[in-house]
Amino acid sequence: MEDKLKIKISIADRVYPLTIQPSQEEGLRKAAKKIEAMIKQFEQNYAVRDKQDVLAMCALQFAAQTEQKNIDKSSEMIEAEEKLRSLNELLQQHLTS
Repeated sequence: MEDKLKIKISIADRVYPLTIQPSQEEGLRKAAKKIEAMIKQFEQNYAVRDKQDVLAMCALQFAAQTEQKNIDKSSEMIEAEEKLRSLNELLQQHLTS
């Protein structure tokens, strides 16, 4: 069993101590960097007075990206299933002929 790793992640000028699996570290650090970059972008592009507003905008952006990926995956799966059904029908027709 892997030992837990204690790290500190900084987001919006706050430090968050976390105890994680070592395999999670890279993903968490990358996510924190993306959040920081997004915060900077929102602060530069919009007159935002409160960090909480910026963080809410970041959360919305990330959630929207996740939902869009799920929607895209779903439509890709439906398309793949339709193609497989068509291929199966062609094979059945060929095998019964």
